[in-house]
Amino acid sequence: MFYGFYWDPTYYLVIIGSVICLLASLKVRSTYAKYSHVRSMSGMTGRAAAEALLRSQGIYDVTVERVAGNLTDHYDPRSKVLRLSESVYGSDSVAAIGVAAHECGHAIQHAQNYMPLTIRGALVPVANLGSTLCWPLILIGLLFFNSQSSNLFIQLGIILFSAVVLFQLITLPVELNASGRAMKLLGSEGILYEDELKHTRKVLTAAALTYVASAAASILQLLRLFLLFGGRGRDD
Repeated sequence: MFYGFYWDPTYYLVIIGSVICLLASLKVRSTYAKYSHVRSMSGMTGRAAAEALLRSQGIYDVTVERVAGNLTDHYDPRSKVLRLSESVYGSDSVAAIGVAAHECGHAIQHAQNYMPLTIRGALVPVANLGSTLCWPLILIGLLFFNSQSSNLFIQLGIILFSAVVLFQLITLPVELNASGRAMKLLGSEGILYEDELKHTRKVLTAAALTYVASAAASILQLLRLFLLFGGRGRDD
C-alpha cells in the first residue's frame, strides 16, 4: 500500500490533533481579547511591568523591546532581549501585564540556569533540523516503495519527528514554570491585586493550553507514523 496518498483511518488522529490546536488557539485569543479590556489598577504598561519585575530579581542586562505582530511576545536568551508585541508593550491591561510577566519568567529562568530551559535550548538545533527534514525524508522513503532504501528514509524521518515531539514535551514544564513565576511575582511585587491576578491566571492558563495542544497533536501524528510504518520492515 502506498501510505500517505490515500484516505486511511489514521487520518482521524491528524484531524483530532488539528481540532485540539484550533480550539486552544481560539481559547487563548478570546481570553486575551476579553481581559485586554480590563485595565490594571496600577496603570503600569506591559513594558513598565516587565522592567519592574526584572529589576526586582536583580536582572539589569535584559532589555525590553517592542516587536511587531499580535501575541508575538518572546524572550531571546542569545541577545538577552525581551520582546513584547504591540498589543502588550504599551497596554496597561491585566492581560498585557500577565503576558509580559510570563516572558520575564523566561528571563529569570535563564538567569538562574533553570535546567529544563537549558535542555530545551540545547535541543533547538535538533528540533529545527527535525521539523525541516522529517517529512521530506518520509516522502522520499515512499518513493522507494517496498525497498530497503524506503525503510531507511522513513525510519530517519520518524526519528527526526520524534526529536520535534521531545522538544515540545520539554517545552511544557518551561512554559508552566514561567507562568508560575509570573503569577507569584505579580502578587509579591504588588503590580496586580488579588482580583486582577484571577483574570491574569485565566490568560496564562489559556496560553499554556496552546503548548499542551501542540504537544498532543504532535504525539498523535507520531502515533500515526508508527501505525503506518512501524511494522513495515518486518512485512517486507
